Amino acid sequence: RKLSLKELLEAYHFQPRLEKRHEQLKTVLEVSPMQLKNIDRVEALLFLYFLAMLVEALIEREVRQSMEAQGVKSIPLYPEGRPCPAPTTNRILGAFEVVAAHHLEQEGREVQRFAPKLTEQQLEVLRLAGVPEESYAG
Repeated sequence: RKLSLKELLEAYHFQPRLEKRHEQLKTVLEVSPMQLKNIDRVEALLFLYFLAMLVEALIEREVRQSMEAQGVKSIPLYPEGRPCPAPTTNRILGAFEVVAAHHLEQEGREVQRFAPKLTEQQLEVLRLAGVPEESYAG
């Protein structure tokens, strides 16, 4: 099909976003060559990577749309708390790297649960993602 110059420019305008997803496939998801002998396994593995990319895109979309709807210009997800106006899923999930919950067990039974203490930044990210704090900590 022949494209007009305007259509060509509009099609090319989307290209960097597509290339960014492919870059994330290689870096964030760490896709690398594997020795799989069965084509069904290759297809299944690539399907799982596709689902992971889709989930990444949906998380980013949810947070970014919430930011826009609530008038939030940026959230401090970069090192040193610098503002991040368009957070990626990698940055969003990175905000929770050091969060841990602990369970005290006695004779194989849970005696006490220690919920993580979330920072204001983490609470804001959860709110923007539409995740209730209780479901994360509970």
